[in-house]
Amino acid sequence: MVMTVLEEMRIRSLGVIDDAVVELSPGFTAVTGETGAGKTMVVTSLALLLGGRADPALVRIGARAAVVEGRLTMAAGTPAAVRAEEAGAELDEGTLLVSRTVSAEGRSRAHLGGRSVPVGVLAELADDLVAVHGQTDQQGLLRPARQRQALDRYAGEGLAGPQAAYTAAYRRLRAVATELEELTTRARERAQEADLLRFGLNEVAAVEPRAGEDAELAAEAERLGHAEALASAAAVAHAALAGNPEDPEGVEATTLVAGAGRALEAVRSHDPVLAGLAERMGEISILLADVAGELAGYADDLDADPLRLAAVEERRAALTALTRKYGQDVSAVLVWAEESAARLTELESDDDRIAGLTAERDALRSELSVLAQALTDARTEAAERFAEAVTAELASLAMPHARVSFDIRQTESADEMSGIVVGGRSVVYGSHGADEVELLLAPHPGAQPRPIAKGASGGELSRVMLAVEVVFAGSDPVPTYLFDEVDAGVGGKAAVEVGRRLAKLARSAQVVVVTHLPQVAAFADRQLLVEKTNDGSVTRSGVTVLEGEDRVRELSRMLAGQEDSETARAHAEELLATARAGSGP
Repeated sequence: MVMTVLEEMRIRSLGVIDDAVVELSPGFTAVTGETGAGKTMVVTSLALLLGGRADPALVRIGARAAVVEGRLTMAAGTPAAVRAEEAGAELDEGTLLVSRTVSAEGRSRAHLGGRSVPVGVLAELADDLVAVHGQTDQQGLLRPARQRQALDRYAGEGLAGPQAAYTAAYRRLRAVATELEELTTRARERAQEADLLRFGLNEVAAVEPRAGEDAELAAEAERLGHAEALASAAAVAHAALAGNPEDPEGVEATTLVAGAGRALEAVRSHDPVLAGLAERMGEISILLADVAGELAGYADDLDADPLRLAAVEERRAALTALTRKYGQDVSAVLVWAEESAARLTELESDDDRIAGLTAERDALRSELSVLAQALTDARTEAAERFAEAVTAELASLAMPHARVSFDIRQTESADEMSGIVVGGRSVVYGSHGADEVELLLAPHPGAQPRPIAKGASGGELSRVMLAVEVVFAGSDPVPTYLFDEVDAGVGGKAAVEVGRRLAKLARSAQVVVVTHLPQVAAFADRQLLVEKTNDGSVTRSGVTVLEGEDRVRELSRMLAGQEDSETARAHAEELLATARAGSGP
């Protein structure tokens, strides 16, 4: 039972398609049509729904935006349903609506379950929904890096644990190596920095500043510089308050206030208001006496020593020399000194740090060697199973004598910084380990296994890729597979076998195939025709479900280029009959 199915896509203003609805179903759906009719737009549309790159060039000329909408059914609790709900999407009775809009200006919007979401959410959802394969994927399979990724994907949990341990050690080794390189290559710069810090700290230590000392000295210098004026003012104020002994006729403020107080005291009992004023007059008298006393003491304590003033200015000059270099005030200078002392300690401990990092690096290299070997062992074990399974699939794809194998070897280079000497060889370690993985093909008995990039024809490569995907379907299945002309370069009996194998895959998954081969299309449970018409001004493409006579006519066209050829029709009917008989249980 297919738990998740892409039921329908609506495509508007995308490429040559003006407005079309692609009705899909469980099982095997073949998409056919003449070259240039827009079959590839079906693949492009699905790629957009799955978070693919938005290219404004895809928008139909004259349209403001291209829109692709999809309807999926999925059971609750499946990985795709859980991921969609986590993104805030709403499922309506097991149905999930997905849409993608690409404007002619290049803006892109995505909606999932009626909610606007980042495009990246669609890409994450795609991991649980669809495997898309086209001509570019075949070319990608030629690269050893992609072949290693395919093998690692097949290895699954058997590789996941060793890979996680290796990745952690590899990242730590990179960090240690980077820090060690910085310490050793910047030794001169760090020594110069240390010398400058020592000089500055010595200057600060020689002065021995105190926090807030600059403000205190500024106030003292101001007082000492105006000592005579301050003393004179204090004397005049004191005489006004307490009297001048040299002027017995003078009247001081304290005497006048005391007299006012006595006058009020005599009658305060007759009026509460006046009593309050008498209280305040008494307070004034006390305050005047206190101020007069402090003025007398101030004048006595005032130091007008020019030597002290010179010492204060000298100290201020020393502090100013520090603040010009190390901070806006003495407090900032002290903060600089504290931070610089810590930095100097760090710089002076470089030798110890270098020794420690070197030891850690060597230990990590040894550990990495062991962990990388665990990855190699896991890949080797998985490669044997993977190659055996793919070889068996190729036998079902009209390549009965072909053999697939993997060449797993370690990367060697004496020049790589990350090289680690193992058994007299310098092995280069990357984020995936030390292995180079290459898929080999021996197409017939007696042939030497060769890399598929060199030893496989276009048709053989297509079948190898299909075999790989079928093997993946058994170990790491997804609900829907989309193949864009995976049968390129295949014909005759091999094409029949490709169709038969796709039909077998469709028993456990939804399979959509864009094809130009009638032998493949005949095995489909449903065939969709993408066709375009020209009304003289606008080219429009539509997608039609073919049944009965219409399907025979399309297969005839694909066979002979003539829909009404009796020979082609007979061959088409024979193909359909063969497919129905050959794709059964």
